[in-house]
Amino acid sequence: MDTETVSPNFDDIRPLNNSEVKDAIEKLVANEDFERALRYIKPNLNWEEFSVAMRACKTKEEFKSTLAYDAVMTVAKNTTFSLTISGRSRLPKDKAACTFISNHRDIVLDASFLNVMLYDVGYGMTQVAIGDNLLIRPWIETLVRLNNSFIVKRGVSVRQMLEVSKTLSAYIHHAIKNVNESVWIAQREGRAKDSDDRTQGSVLKMLSIGGDKDNLLLNLMDLNIVPVAISYEFDPCDFLKAKEFQMKRDDPDYVKCQRDDLLSMETGILNNKGRVHFTITSP
Repeated sequence: MDTETVSPNFDDIRPLNNSEVKDAIEKLVANEDFERALRYIKPNLNWEEFSVAMRACKTKEEFKSTLAYDAVMTVAKNTTFSLTISGRSRLPKDKAACTFISNHRDIVLDASFLNVMLYDVGYGMTQVAIGDNLLIRPWIETLVRLNNSFIVKRGVSVRQMLEVSKTLSAYIHHAIKNVNESVWIAQREGRAKDSDDRTQGSVLKMLSIGGDKDNLLLNLMDLNIVPVAISYEFDPCDFLKAKEFQMKRDDPDYVKCQRDDLLSMETGILNNKGRVHFTITSP
């Protein structure tokens, strides 16, 4: 579904509109870094044929259900023993839009794996929340917004934080209630480095402030929250997470750099994960 009717206030965080797909695809096809990244996943990729397939996509839905789907399934085939999902009967029977909230293990693949499995059971893919700290290259932002992601602004001042949170929450409510598209968001800011998967209260507070009701609990209920539990048999980034956890413990002011995020994305995508399982729990 398109987002052409989205308020201009959301323009800097929303996914692309279908009217913007053609220009986005041309930018990606012309970008050597994008081509280089894809060849890590598909070493024998015929770029000319792929470019033709890219240009054949006229909408986000066509891109997601063909090229993006194929890329994720290639990763699953090459780096997992199995990719499974349980609890499908707990999905809304009428395919109503809902907010999937999960624990966070992999920067890229948590939402990507969930989306291909939802697509396979006929439910439809979600919009995906992604932090702006991960938009390390301009082509990455173009790609994720083409793939129906919306942006979570993190590098803002304390003074700006409330307004940014209100806008983000309002957008999520808009996506659920007006666009009728489901949303995926992690239960905490960043991946759990120590496997502590308790939901951050700040995430729930953010989700509650964008509704049209005075009661915050009712605003949360409007989002049709569906918890999801994710399990990776092996975490390719375990040594990187341990390093970051140690650095933060030794120096409370430690801040990782963009290179660290890029390395985590590459390591998570390309290396062995063993058995990967998603459990849909009761709303």
